[in-house]
Amino acid sequence: MAVILEKDLARGRQAYDAWRAAAYTMMTDARAAGDDDATRDARLSIAPRLARPTMAMAVRYSLHLLERKAPGPGVEVRVAPWGAVKILDGPASDPHNLTPPDVIELDPDVWLRVATGVTTWAEEKNAGRISAVGERDDLGWLLPLEA
Repeated sequence: MAVILEKDLARGRQAYDAWRAAAYTMMTDARAAGDDDATRDARLSIAPRLARPTMAMAVRYSLHLLERKAPGPGVEVRVAPWGAVKILDGPASDPHNLTPPDVIELDPDVWLRVATGVTTWAEEKNAGRISAVGERDDLGWLLPLEA
């Protein structure tokens, strides 16, 4: 099942762009306020407060972009509560539980930060904000996404 409906793609892109714009405004404010370590810490906590439907659409649209960029059944990327996609070549899901051998879970703000380039995969992983099981636990080479 698609993570976002075709009819919602334009709304999803608007939501994604709104989140990114708000995040970059917050990042600019953080840069103006301090040194490099403080800026890095501030970037890791950027979480624009948008309406719940806007957040959901931003996550779904960005997962759609990821799925288009790296299609396949080998890795499941979950951003609860709004979506999950399977990406990259590799072993398909076990027919009994439908979960591939590699699973990555992120909170919505963490996912949107790495998807938009506010932070890197390595920064979020080192901060303990990415849960990954399996051999392919680094999606940094696929990010940030281009809308």
